[in-house]
Amino acid sequence: MTKTKNTLWIITGIINVITLFIHLIAGQTDLIDPFLKSDINSQIKTELLGVWHMVTIILLGSSIIYLKYGINNKKHFELIYFISFLYIAFSLAFILSSAFSSVFAPQWILLLPIGVLGIIGIKKSRRNA
Repeated sequence: MTKTKNTLWIITGIINVITLFIHLIAGQTDLIDPFLKSDINSQIKTELLGVWHMVTIILLGSSIIYLKYGINNKKHFELIYFISFLYIAFSLAFILSSAFSSVFAPQWILLLPIGVLGIIGIKKSRRNA
């Protein structure tokens, strides 16, 4: 039995890598640098900087998983479901935060497709099994 690539997971991984670089570059200059220069308590700065880099780690790790399993079409559906549902939940957090604060936070525009394409890729992979 030959393994075929899961194109949707590869596309998902690429979108995820793009999101990672936007997070690292634009997020750092637009959000983190001004935040670190503010008068907020050093303890709060340190903890929020740690949380910021937890997001960086999630973006990097999930990019690797989507690309690795997309190229090899490994059948780790539970892991892909878990990561995909996390991204859907992340996008909902930004949508709800935007609605609550009446400020548009566009992060969900990249996060939601990652989650949705990951799940659609599982359905494709199961059909081809």
